[in-house]
Amino acid sequence: MKFSTSIVFASMAATTQAFVQPSAKVISPLRMSENMPEEPTATEETGDDVLETPSFVETPADLGLPTMSQALPFMERPAALDGSLVGDVGFDPLGFAKNKEDLLNYREAEIKHARLAMLAAAGWPLSELFDAKIANTLGLDPVVDASARAPSVLNGGLGQVSPIYWLLCLGGAAAIDLLGQSQKGKPGYFPGNIGFDPLGLYPKDQAGQERMQLAELKNGRLAMIAITAFAVQEFVTKVGVVDETPLFFKPIATTIHEYTNAGYIYH
Repeated sequence: MKFSTSIVFASMAATTQAFVQPSAKVISPLRMSENMPEEPTATEETGDDVLETPSFVETPADLGLPTMSQALPFMERPAALDGSLVGDVGFDPLGFAKNKEDLLNYREAEIKHARLAMLAAAGWPLSELFDAKIANTLGLDPVVDASARAPSVLNGGLGQVSPIYWLLCLGGAAAIDLLGQSQKGKPGYFPGNIGFDPLGLYPKDQAGQERMQLAELKNGRLAMIAITAFAVQEFVTKVGVVDETPLFFKPIATTIHEYTNAGYIYH
């Protein structure tokens, strides 16, 4: 009985071997010692067989980065966000950046919008505070409406702005963009670097440069959120942001006086 069982197992083993290619060789992707031959980089012909080595793609873990997004911890960090740019927290939930070129283009666009938003976030409340006063002094019609709201797509009133102003804005933006394009390809260039530092505030050391780049990026991202909030808030409440939240834009004495008259503070 034992002899019959041995014959059966031997027959099964022989049958299994019939489906194995005798000329195939196993190529390990890992080199175990320096004496072993070098591995093929693309393909290696062995008789009639062509054996392909597996191709490896660098992952965030290979670069020493966390595998999960820092901004969205429940999502994996996109492979294109390799941590080479300051402010990279792995935020690309829709997967816009497919490669390094896409990443640099999107960072270029982000820094342009961030700088424009910082100007707008400062200019919006300033226009509501001083536009009517300056217009009355010069004998002109104010651009802000009766509720002291700045003109915008949602508020309306953009037609009251002089075409000369729009031409000056477009001309200035085009000149700055051309300056930025001329800087590309130069040593040390990074997205947004147009060589503008008239006061010499940009640090000389790399750590200081990265710190300032990160500060600009964070303030720009906050400004993009703020300017959107300004527009939506004024459209919904029909009140200017300087009157809705005077604490941020007016002297404290003026703010207390306004709150007292409005009934927020009792005396």
